[in-house]
Amino acid sequence: MNASTMNPSLSQTVGLYSPNAWVGIAFVTILLASLPALNLLFPAGHALHISSFAISLIGKFLCYALAALALDLVWGYTGILSLGHGLFFALGGYAHGMYLMRAAKPSPEILPDFMGFLSWKAFPWFWSFTEHFWYAMLLVVLVPGLLAFLFGYFAFRSRIKGVYFSIITQALTFAAMLLFFRNETGFGGNNGFTDFKKILGFDITSADTRAVLYWVSLATLLGALILARAITQSKLGRVLTAIRDSENRLRFLGYEPLGFKLFIWTVSAILCSIAGALYVPQVGIINPSEMSTENSIEMVIWVATGGRGTLIGPIIGAGTINGLKTWFTSVFPEFWLYALGLIFVLVTLFLPQGIVGLAKQLGQRIKVAK
Repeated sequence: MNASTMNPSLSQTVGLYSPNAWVGIAFVTILLASLPALNLLFPAGHALHISSFAISLIGKFLCYALAALALDLVWGYTGILSLGHGLFFALGGYAHGMYLMRAAKPSPEILPDFMGFLSWKAFPWFWSFTEHFWYAMLLVVLVPGLLAFLFGYFAFRSRIKGVYFSIITQALTFAAMLLFFRNETGFGGNNGFTDFKKILGFDITSADTRAVLYWVSLATLLGALILARAITQSKLGRVLTAIRDSENRLRFLGYEPLGFKLFIWTVSAILCSIAGALYVPQVGIINPSEMSTENSIEMVIWVATGGRGTLIGPIIGAGTINGLKTWFTSVFPEFWLYALGLIFVLVTLFLPQGIVGLAKQLGQRIKVAK
């Protein structure tokens, strides 16, 4: 079979999930979607009230889950381990942050405070049109997508893979972080963007706006999960797993992996960027530390803990690890990195297929016992 005869159409997918899986996804989605309603409908002190802090925290976890899902597409299904997805996450956050910074002023022509400190008299050229929400959303997709496409094209064309590719992605992210730390770049230096006030004319700190941002994040995650499942269940998905298992054998059969790798790498980067764009208005800040290599490595741990190559697993892993992080950093903040490293070692040794793999094994044993 020749690559030119293969139609990677998603229409070839036969059933994305089983009926039971759809019921489970619907149940969890409805449960999560109801939380902001409990925050809005019931006053503080009521037994059913969910605090605004909890809504913001879970909304943040949803963004992390989307980033983990994006990483699973390239690592779990294509065998491309990226240690640079923190860059795409941050770029999406910065693209949205530029709009939020301009929306925070009485007039979009008023310079942010950090530009005033630098004695700048006008916006840099790359801030043009960022007072428009639609343009900022366009940047969220195009900037990381173009960067991923160009980087991926030269890397994959040169057949760089394995640990060498991982190191290069890490180096790219670190270089970008150093660049964004510089005040002259026009992105706020080490302080980044903060003090957001409005989004599309609405108060960004109000409970209603927080609820909408939460629901948009949840809907985006669900849509991304369906899209990722459609891709991985299609003929395209089978080619991706063939690249993961034996790229040389696939090439011997007549397929050229470059286009397939480039496609999924770019899609993954865009999804991760969207996660960053949703993250910023809920957290209220974006700075170069989001590009740190530690953040990218943490994403890998989310995927490994949940179970790579499962799509659902990375979502579970992101929620589990970040839930532990929230608790651990409030009790033993100085020991969190040690705990994170220990979790990764234990998962690698005892849960190589992650939480989802463990659940499947337990389910099979229960069936055998019956």
